[in-house]
Amino acid sequence: MVLCGGAGHSYEIASRLSKNGLLIGIDRDIEAISVAKEKLKKFESVIYYHGNHDDIENILKELKIEQVDGILLDLGVSSYQLDERNRGFSYIGDAELDMRMDSTQSLNAKEVVNTYTEDELSRIFFEYGEEKFSKNIARKICEYRKDKEIKTTKELVNLIEMSIPRWSRNKESHPAKRVFQAIRIEVNNEIKPLYDTVRNSIRCLKPGGRLCIITFHSLEDRAVKNAYIDSEGRCTCPPELPYCVCNYISEGKIITKKPIYPSDEEQERNSRSKSAKLRIFEKK
Repeated sequence: MVLCGGAGHSYEIASRLSKNGLLIGIDRDIEAISVAKEKLKKFESVIYYHGNHDDIENILKELKIEQVDGILLDLGVSSYQLDERNRGFSYIGDAELDMRMDSTQSLNAKEVVNTYTEDELSRIFFEYGEEKFSKNIARKICEYRKDKEIKTTKELVNLIEMSIPRWSRNKESHPAKRVFQAIRIEVNNEIKPLYDTVRNSIRCLKPGGRLCIITFHSLEDRAVKNAYIDSEGRCTCPPELPYCVCNYISEGKIITKKPIYPSDEEQERNSRSKSAKLRIFEKK
């Protein structure tokens, strides 16, 4: 079993595999791996790997594992990262702009905010955050940084708030939420490789093995859904033909035609689960 991200699920999975299974935990956040090691210290059947789920095929080859029974991808930022205020993921409080899931990489949020052009900032705010005031926010950032480098989350939040008209603000959502999401996605390159990651993960499964993916926003969910559809395969023959001649290849089947949402009870226990969607694919 491979778990990518999602340290919150690790104890239950490890306990189930403790007698006759192996859990491979992959995370790009070295601090999260340290926390997992402490949490799972009583289990011997766990391999910890500091890496990116985008490289899952190469990681398994390095571990000399051909195929696995199951893979769980828990995408996006973790509660641990959000709660560690010094990481700069949260728009609540004040911290150095960072947002790197892997602290060893060079690109961080401060570099994005202070070096990207106005057009580049506007694009990522709109594309990755679906922020309708993306141009206003990008313009305000570029005007401000002419005189002073933007170093902290609080500075950035203030600029965002000044760029969004009060009448348009959603009382249930912080005005900086979408922009912070967009910057985080850009820093950690979360969307561009995702489609290929899903296809590669399916190839790493044994026949009958399942790929389970938890997403937290529409961009992730769309990429996962499209990869599942293409992996299941679609006949491209004209409808008037009596039988299929295109010889399409199917790698398996989609188990969840519609995503699974958290229960009301789970949402009450964990408010961050409200936007979660689970999709499952079974290898043929």
